[in-house]
Amino acid sequence: MTIRHSTLINRHSTLIKRLAFSTFLLTLPLNAAFAQDTAVADRLKAALAAQGVDLSWTGVTGDTSSMVLQGVAVKPAAEKEALKIGDVKLEGVTEANGGYQIATVSTSPFEHSEDGVTLNLSPFVIHDMTVPAEGATGPLGSLMMYKSAELDNLTVKVADKTAFSMDGLAIAITPPADGKAMAFSGTTEKFAADLTLVEDPKSKEVINALGYQNITGNLEMEGTWQPTDGRMDLSKYEISVDNAGTLGMTFDLGGYTLDVIKSLQEMQKKMAAQPEGADNSAQGMAMLGLLQQLSFNSASIRFDDDSLTKKVLDYAGKQQGMSGKDIANQAKAIVPFGMAQLNNPELTAQVSAAVNKFLDDPQSIEVSAEPPAAVPFALIMAGAMSNPLDLPKTLGVTVTANED
Repeated sequence: MTIRHSTLINRHSTLIKRLAFSTFLLTLPLNAAFAQDTAVADRLKAALAAQGVDLSWTGVTGDTSSMVLQGVAVKPAAEKEALKIGDVKLEGVTEANGGYQIATVSTSPFEHSEDGVTLNLSPFVIHDMTVPAEGATGPLGSLMMYKSAELDNLTVKVADKTAFSMDGLAIAITPPADGKAMAFSGTTEKFAADLTLVEDPKSKEVINALGYQNITGNLEMEGTWQPTDGRMDLSKYEISVDNAGTLGMTFDLGGYTLDVIKSLQEMQKKMAAQPEGADNSAQGMAMLGLLQQLSFNSASIRFDDDSLTKKVLDYAGKQQGMSGKDIANQAKAIVPFGMAQLNNPELTAQVSAAVNKFLDDPQSIEVSAEPPAAVPFALIMAGAMSNPLDLPKTLGVTVTANED
Protein backbone atom coordinates (compact mmCIF):
# COMPACT_ATOMS: atom_id res chain seq x y z
CA MET A 1 0.00 0.00 0.00
CA THR A 2 1.43 3.38 -0.97
CA ILE A 3 0.57 6.55 0.91
CA ARG A 4 0.94 9.65 -1.24
CA HIS A 5 2.89 12.63 0.07
CA SER A 6 0.70 15.26 1.65
CA THR A 7 0.25 18.63 0.05
CA LEU A 8 1.92 20.05 3.14
CA ILE A 9 5.12 18.11 2.42
CA ASN A 10 5.00 19.00 -1.26
CA ARG A 11 4.55 22.67 -0.45
CA HIS A 12 7.63 22.76 1.69
CA SER A 13 9.81 20.20 -0.11
CA THR A 14 12.34 22.77 -1.26
CA LEU A 15 12.66 24.22 2.23
CA ILE A 16 13.02 20.82 3.86
CA LYS A 17 15.75 19.95 1.34
CA ARG A 18 17.64 23.09 2.30
CA LEU A 19 17.12 22.51 5.99
CA ALA A 20 18.33 18.93 5.64
CA PHE A 21 21.42 20.16 3.87
CA SER A 22 22.01 22.74 6.59
CA THR A 23 21.85 19.97 9.18
CA PHE A 24 24.38 17.97 7.18
CA LEU A 25 26.67 20.97 7.04
CA LEU A 26 26.68 21.13 10.81
CA THR A 27 28.39 17.75 10.84
CA LEU A 28 31.27 19.12 8.82
CA PRO A 29 34.38 20.25 10.65
CA LEU A 30 33.61 23.92 9.89
CA ASN A 31 37.05 24.51 8.54
CA ALA A 32 37.21 28.27 8.87
CA ALA A 33 38.15 27.80 12.48
CA PHE A 34 41.66 28.94 11.75
CA ALA A 35 40.81 32.26 10.17
CA GLN A 36 43.31 34.04 12.42
CA ASP A 37 46.01 32.48 10.25
CA THR A 38 45.14 33.92 6.83
CA ALA A 39 47.20 31.38 4.90
CA VAL A 40 45.60 28.43 6.73
CA ALA A 41 42.13 29.90 6.43
CA ASP A 42 42.57 30.50 2.69
CA ARG A 43 43.76 26.94 2.17
CA LEU A 44 40.83 25.50 4.15
CA LYS A 45 38.40 27.75 2.31
CA ALA A 46 39.86 26.54 -0.99
CA ALA A 47 39.55 22.91 0.14
CA LEU A 48 35.86 23.35 0.88
CA ALA A 49 35.35 25.21 -2.39
CA ALA A 50 36.78 22.20 -4.21
CA GLN A 51 34.01 20.15 -2.59
CA GLY A 52 31.35 22.59 -3.75
CA VAL A 53 30.90 24.51 -0.48
CA ASP A 54 31.74 28.18 0.07
CA LEU A 55 32.47 29.20 3.68
CA SER A 56 32.62 32.72 5.07
CA TRP A 57 32.60 34.56 8.40
CA THR A 58 32.33 38.14 9.59
CA GLY A 59 34.99 38.09 12.31
CA VAL A 60 37.15 36.08 14.72
CA THR A 61 37.70 36.59 18.46
CA GLY A 62 39.89 34.80 20.98
CA ASP A 63 43.41 33.44 20.69
CA THR A 64 45.18 30.58 18.93
CA SER A 65 44.03 27.99 21.48
CA SER A 66 40.38 29.06 21.81
CA MET A 67 38.45 31.18 19.35
CA VAL A 68 35.00 32.07 18.06
CA LEU A 69 34.13 32.49 14.40
CA GLN A 70 31.40 35.08 14.16
CA GLY A 71 28.65 35.14 11.59
CA VAL A 72 29.56 31.91 9.83
CA ALA A 73 27.73 31.27 6.56
CA VAL A 74 27.85 28.29 4.21
CA LYS A 75 26.74 28.05 0.60
CA PRO A 76 26.73 24.86 -1.45
CA ALA A 77 27.37 25.27 -5.16
CA ALA A 78 23.80 24.37 -6.07
CA GLU A 79 22.31 27.12 -3.88
CA LYS A 80 22.01 30.80 -4.78
CA GLU A 81 22.08 32.11 -1.21
CA ALA A 82 24.37 31.32 1.71
CA LEU A 83 22.89 29.84 4.88
CA LYS A 84 23.88 31.73 8.01
CA ILE A 85 24.51 29.36 10.91
CA GLY A 86 25.80 31.90 13.46
CA ASP A 87 28.89 31.71 15.66
CA VAL A 88 31.13 28.66 15.89
CA LYS A 89 33.37 28.09 18.91
CA LEU A 90 36.66 26.19 18.86
CA GLU A 91 38.38 25.08 22.05
CA GLY A 92 41.63 23.28 22.69
CA VAL A 93 43.29 24.16 19.36
CA THR A 94 46.86 22.85 19.04
CA GLU A 95 49.32 22.31 16.21
CA ALA A 96 49.85 18.67 15.26
CA ASN A 97 52.17 17.32 12.55
CA GLY A 98 51.95 20.54 10.61
CA GLY A 99 48.16 20.58 10.91
CA TYR A 100 45.80 21.18 13.79
CA GLN A 101 44.00 19.25 16.49
CA ILE A 102 40.80 20.71 17.96
CA ALA A 103 39.38 19.30 21.17
CA THR A 104 35.87 20.71 20.67
CA VAL A 105 33.99 22.51 17.90
CA SER A 106 30.50 23.73 18.76
CA THR A 107 27.91 25.70 16.87
CA SER A 108 25.41 28.15 18.31
CA PRO A 109 21.74 27.25 18.62
CA PHE A 110 20.32 27.51 15.10
CA GLU A 111 16.90 28.61 13.84
CA HIS A 112 15.66 29.07 10.29
CA SER A 113 12.11 29.87 9.20
CA GLU A 114 10.53 30.00 5.79
CA ASP A 115 6.95 29.67 4.51
CA GLY A 116 5.59 28.83 7.95
CA VAL A 117 8.12 26.06 8.63
CA THR A 118 10.78 26.55 11.33
CA LEU A 119 13.85 24.42 11.99
CA ASN A 120 15.48 24.60 15.41
CA LEU A 121 18.78 22.93 16.27
CA SER A 122 20.55 22.77 19.59
CA PRO A 123 24.34 23.33 19.44
CA PHE A 124 26.09 20.70 17.38
CA VAL A 125 29.26 19.58 19.17
CA ILE A 126 32.22 17.87 17.49
CA HIS A 127 35.06 16.25 19.47
CA ASP A 128 38.70 15.49 18.61
CA MET A 129 38.82 17.00 15.15
CA THR A 130 42.02 16.57 13.15
CA VAL A 131 42.97 18.92 10.32
CA PRO A 132 45.94 17.51 8.40
CA ALA A 133 48.79 19.61 7.12
CA GLU A 134 48.83 20.83 3.53
CA GLY A 135 50.10 18.08 1.27
CA ALA A 136 49.57 15.43 3.94
CA THR A 137 49.58 11.83 2.77
CA GLY A 138 47.91 8.77 4.22
CA PRO A 139 44.66 6.85 3.77
CA LEU A 140 42.51 9.98 3.78
CA GLY A 141 45.02 12.46 2.37
CA SER A 142 43.90 15.99 3.17
CA LEU A 143 40.45 15.08 4.49
CA MET A 144 39.54 16.24 7.98
CA MET A 145 38.32 13.77 10.58
CA TYR A 146 36.64 13.82 13.97
CA LYS A 147 36.03 11.07 16.50
CA SER A 148 32.56 11.88 17.80
CA ALA A 149 29.74 14.39 17.60
CA GLU A 150 26.34 14.94 19.15
CA LEU A 151 23.19 16.96 18.65
CA ASP A 152 20.85 17.08 21.64
CA ASN A 153 17.70 18.17 19.83
CA LEU A 154 16.22 19.00 16.44
CA THR A 155 12.66 20.20 15.85
CA VAL A 156 10.66 21.14 12.77
CA LYS A 157 7.58 23.22 13.43
CA VAL A 158 4.71 24.04 11.11
CA ALA A 159 3.12 27.21 12.41
CA ASP A 160 3.07 26.59 16.18
CA LYS A 161 2.93 22.78 16.03
CA THR A 162 5.91 20.44 16.19
CA ALA A 163 5.77 18.30 13.05
CA PHE A 164 9.00 16.41 13.74
CA SER A 165 11.55 16.20 16.53
CA MET A 166 14.67 14.19 17.17
CA ASP A 167 16.60 13.81 20.42
CA GLY A 168 20.04 12.47 21.21
CA LEU A 169 21.80 12.16 17.87
CA ALA A 170 25.27 10.67 18.47
CA ILE A 171 27.95 9.97 15.86
CA ALA A 172 31.17 8.02 16.42
CA ILE A 173 34.06 7.60 13.98
CA THR A 174 37.21 5.52 14.29
CA PRO A 175 39.74 6.83 11.74
CA PRO A 176 41.58 4.28 9.58
CA ALA A 177 44.92 3.18 11.00
CA ASP A 178 47.42 0.36 10.44
CA GLY A 179 45.60 -0.74 7.31
CA LYS A 180 42.24 -1.05 9.06
CA ALA A 181 39.06 0.48 7.65
CA MET A 182 37.41 3.56 9.07
CA ALA A 183 34.45 2.58 11.27
CA PHE A 184 31.42 4.78 11.83
CA SER A 185 28.14 4.62 13.72
CA GLY A 186 25.16 6.82 14.45
CA THR A 187 22.19 6.55 16.79
CA THR A 188 19.27 8.61 18.01
CA GLU A 189 17.57 8.26 21.37
CA LYS A 190 14.17 9.11 19.90
CA PHE A 191 12.33 10.77 17.07
CA ALA A 192 8.68 11.79 16.94
CA ALA A 193 6.36 12.91 14.14
CA ASP A 194 2.88 14.43 14.25
CA LEU A 195 1.05 12.94 11.27
CA THR A 196 -2.16 14.82 12.09
CA LEU A 197 -0.54 17.66 10.14
CA VAL A 198 -0.77 15.65 6.91
CA GLU A 199 -3.30 17.43 4.70
CA ASP A 200 -3.93 14.93 1.91
CA PRO A 201 -7.39 13.45 2.64
CA LYS A 202 -6.61 9.92 1.48
CA SER A 203 -3.35 9.78 3.40
CA LYS A 204 -5.06 11.17 6.50
CA GLU A 205 -7.76 8.52 6.22
CA VAL A 206 -5.16 5.73 6.17
CA ILE A 207 -3.16 7.25 9.03
CA ASN A 208 -6.25 7.54 11.20
CA ALA A 209 -7.41 4.02 10.37
CA LEU A 210 -4.05 2.54 11.30
CA GLY A 211 -3.81 4.62 14.48
CA TYR A 212 -0.55 6.35 13.61
CA GLN A 213 -1.53 9.97 14.17
CA ASN A 214 1.58 10.39 16.33
CA ILE A 215 4.57 8.13 15.88
CA THR A 216 7.81 7.68 17.80
CA GLY A 217 10.91 5.64 17.14
CA ASN A 218 14.67 5.63 16.77
CA LEU A 219 17.44 5.20 14.21
CA GLU A 220 20.66 3.17 14.26
CA MET A 221 23.42 2.82 11.69
CA GLU A 222 26.96 1.49 11.52
CA GLY A 223 29.48 0.53 8.93
CA THR A 224 33.04 0.69 7.66
CA TRP A 225 34.91 2.31 4.77
CA GLN A 226 38.35 1.28 3.56
CA PRO A 227 39.80 4.30 1.71
CA THR A 228 42.63 2.31 0.15
CA ASP A 229 40.37 0.15 -2.03
CA GLY A 230 37.04 1.95 -1.59
CA ARG A 231 35.21 -0.89 0.16
CA MET A 232 32.07 0.65 1.71
CA ASP A 233 30.10 -1.66 3.99
CA LEU A 234 26.94 -0.28 5.56
CA SER A 235 26.29 -3.19 7.89
CA LYS A 236 23.30 -1.64 9.66
CA TYR A 237 20.77 1.06 8.88
CA GLU A 238 17.54 0.63 10.82
CA ILE A 239 14.56 2.91 11.33
CA SER A 240 12.25 1.64 14.04
CA VAL A 241 8.73 2.97 14.61
CA ASP A 242 7.13 1.98 17.89
CA ASN A 243 4.12 -0.32 17.54
CA ALA A 244 4.69 -0.58 13.79
CA GLY A 245 8.00 -2.22 12.87
CA THR A 246 11.63 -1.81 11.88
CA LEU A 247 12.83 -1.21 8.34
CA GLY A 248 16.47 -2.12 7.88
CA MET A 249 18.90 -2.12 4.99
CA THR A 250 22.52 -2.99 4.32
CA PHE A 251 24.86 -2.71 1.37
CA ASP A 252 28.46 -3.62 0.57
CA LEU A 253 30.14 -1.89 -2.38
CA GLY A 254 33.67 -1.85 -3.73
CA GLY A 255 35.63 0.82 -5.57
CA TYR A 256 34.28 3.87 -3.72
CA THR A 257 37.74 5.43 -3.51
CA LEU A 258 38.80 8.99 -2.82
CA ASP A 259 39.50 9.47 -6.53
CA VAL A 260 35.94 8.45 -7.39
CA ILE A 261 34.54 10.72 -4.68
CA LYS A 262 36.57 13.70 -5.92
CA SER A 263 35.56 13.08 -9.53
CA LEU A 264 31.89 12.90 -8.55
CA GLN A 265 32.23 16.16 -6.63
CA GLU A 266 33.83 17.87 -9.63
CA MET A 267 31.00 16.74 -11.89
CA GLN A 268 28.39 17.92 -9.41
CA LYS A 269 30.08 21.33 -9.28
CA LYS A 270 30.05 21.60 -13.07
CA MET A 271 26.39 20.61 -13.25
CA ALA A 272 25.46 23.08 -10.50
CA ALA A 273 27.37 25.89 -12.25
CA GLN A 274 25.39 25.55 -15.46
CA PRO A 275 22.41 27.85 -16.06
CA GLU A 276 18.97 26.57 -15.15
CA GLY A 277 17.57 24.46 -17.95
CA ALA A 278 20.99 23.77 -19.49
CA ASP A 279 21.72 20.37 -21.02
CA ASN A 280 23.55 18.24 -18.42
CA SER A 281 23.42 15.03 -20.45
CA ALA A 282 27.18 14.96 -21.06
CA GLN A 283 27.94 15.27 -17.34
CA GLY A 284 25.26 12.70 -16.62
CA MET A 285 26.89 10.20 -18.96
CA ALA A 286 30.29 10.93 -17.43
CA MET A 287 28.85 10.29 -13.97
CA LEU A 288 27.45 6.96 -15.13
CA GLY A 289 30.93 6.16 -16.38
CA LEU A 290 32.33 6.84 -12.93
CA LEU A 291 29.70 4.67 -11.28
CA GLN A 292 30.85 1.82 -13.48
CA GLN A 293 34.08 1.80 -11.50
CA LEU A 294 32.11 0.49 -8.50
CA SER A 295 31.37 -3.15 -7.78
CA PHE A 296 28.47 -4.81 -5.99
CA ASN A 297 29.15 -7.24 -3.15
CA SER A 298 25.81 -7.50 -1.40
CA ALA A 299 22.68 -5.66 -0.25
CA SER A 300 19.56 -6.41 1.74
CA ILE A 301 16.31 -4.86 2.87
CA ARG A 302 14.38 -6.29 5.80
CA PHE A 303 11.16 -5.53 7.67
CA ASP A 304 10.60 -6.73 11.24
CA ASP A 305 6.93 -6.45 12.11
CA ASP A 306 5.57 -4.95 15.30
CA SER A 307 1.82 -5.04 14.55
CA LEU A 308 1.82 -2.96 11.32
CA THR A 309 1.12 -5.90 9.01
CA LYS A 310 -2.12 -6.96 10.70
CA LYS A 311 -3.33 -3.35 10.82
CA VAL A 312 -2.69 -2.94 7.10
CA LEU A 313 -4.40 -6.22 6.21
CA ASP A 314 -7.42 -5.38 8.37
CA TYR A 315 -7.68 -1.91 6.83
CA ALA A 316 -7.42 -3.26 3.28
CA GLY A 317 -10.02 -5.89 4.09
CA LYS A 318 -12.42 -3.35 5.54
CA GLN A 319 -12.16 -1.27 2.37
CA GLN A 320 -13.34 -4.29 0.36
CA GLY A 321 -15.83 -5.70 2.84
CA MET A 322 -13.52 -8.59 3.72
CA SER A 323 -11.40 -9.73 6.63
CA GLY A 324 -7.67 -9.19 6.94
CA LYS A 325 -7.18 -12.94 6.61
CA ASP A 326 -9.06 -12.92 3.29
CA ILE A 327 -6.75 -10.19 1.98
CA ALA A 328 -3.73 -12.22 3.07
CA ASN A 329 -5.03 -15.26 1.19
CA GLN A 330 -5.58 -13.13 -1.92
CA ALA A 331 -1.99 -11.89 -1.71
CA LYS A 332 -0.71 -15.45 -1.42
CA ALA A 333 -2.58 -16.38 -4.60
CA ILE A 334 -1.45 -13.34 -6.59
CA VAL A 335 2.29 -13.50 -5.80
CA PRO A 336 3.10 -16.59 -7.95
CA PHE A 337 1.44 -15.00 -11.00
CA GLY A 338 3.33 -11.76 -10.54
CA MET A 339 6.64 -13.55 -10.09
CA ALA A 340 6.08 -15.74 -13.16
CA GLN A 341 7.05 -12.80 -15.37
CA LEU A 342 10.65 -13.22 -14.20
CA ASN A 343 10.79 -16.71 -15.69
CA ASN A 344 12.69 -17.87 -12.62
CA PRO A 345 10.83 -20.84 -11.10
CA GLU A 346 13.26 -21.24 -8.21
CA LEU A 347 12.93 -17.60 -7.10
CA THR A 348 9.17 -17.68 -7.65
CA ALA A 349 8.84 -20.66 -5.33
CA GLN A 350 11.10 -19.02 -2.78
CA VAL A 351 9.19 -15.73 -2.78
CA SER A 352 5.82 -17.47 -2.60
CA ALA A 353 6.94 -19.57 0.36
CA ALA A 354 8.36 -16.53 2.16
CA VAL A 355 5.24 -14.42 1.61
CA ASN A 356 2.98 -17.25 2.78
CA LYS A 357 5.08 -17.78 5.89
CA PHE A 358 5.16 -14.07 6.72
CA LEU A 359 1.44 -13.45 6.19
CA ASP A 360 0.53 -16.49 8.31
CA ASP A 361 2.78 -15.30 11.14
CA PRO A 362 4.13 -11.77 10.56
CA GLN A 363 7.60 -11.62 12.12
CA SER A 364 10.08 -10.58 9.46
CA ILE A 365 10.65 -10.67 5.72
CA GLU A 366 13.95 -9.99 3.98
CA VAL A 367 15.14 -9.58 0.41
CA SER A 368 18.88 -10.15 -0.02
CA ALA A 369 21.27 -10.01 -2.95
CA GLU A 370 24.65 -11.66 -2.54
CA PRO A 371 26.42 -12.91 -5.66
CA PRO A 372 29.20 -15.50 -5.25
CA ALA A 373 31.73 -12.86 -6.36
CA ALA A 374 31.70 -9.08 -6.68
CA VAL A 375 29.79 -7.89 -9.75
CA PRO A 376 31.00 -4.74 -11.54
CA PHE A 377 28.37 -2.01 -11.88
CA ALA A 378 29.16 -1.94 -15.59
CA LEU A 379 27.93 -5.54 -15.86
CA ILE A 380 24.81 -4.75 -13.82
CA MET A 381 23.97 -1.76 -16.01
CA ALA A 382 24.54 -3.75 -19.19
CA GLY A 383 22.36 -6.57 -17.89
CA ALA A 384 19.60 -4.15 -16.90
CA MET A 385 19.45 -2.87 -20.48
CA SER A 386 19.91 -6.14 -22.37
CA ASN A 387 18.27 -8.80 -20.21
CA PRO A 388 16.80 -7.44 -16.96
CA LEU A 389 15.07 -10.73 -16.15
CA ASP A 390 18.48 -12.32 -15.53
CA LEU A 391 19.54 -9.73 -12.92
CA PRO A 392 18.11 -11.66 -9.94
CA LYS A 393 20.32 -14.61 -10.91
CA THR A 394 23.36 -12.41 -11.53
CA LEU A 395 22.99 -10.72 -8.14
CA GLY A 396 22.05 -13.85 -6.20
CA VAL A 397 18.67 -12.60 -4.97
CA THR A 398 16.94 -14.55 -2.21
CA VAL A 399 13.81 -13.93 -0.13
CA THR A 400 13.27 -15.31 3.37
CA ALA A 401 10.72 -14.86 6.13
CA ASN A 402 10.75 -15.16 9.92
CA GLU A 403 14.50 -15.81 10.15
CA ASP A 404 16.95 -14.19 12.56
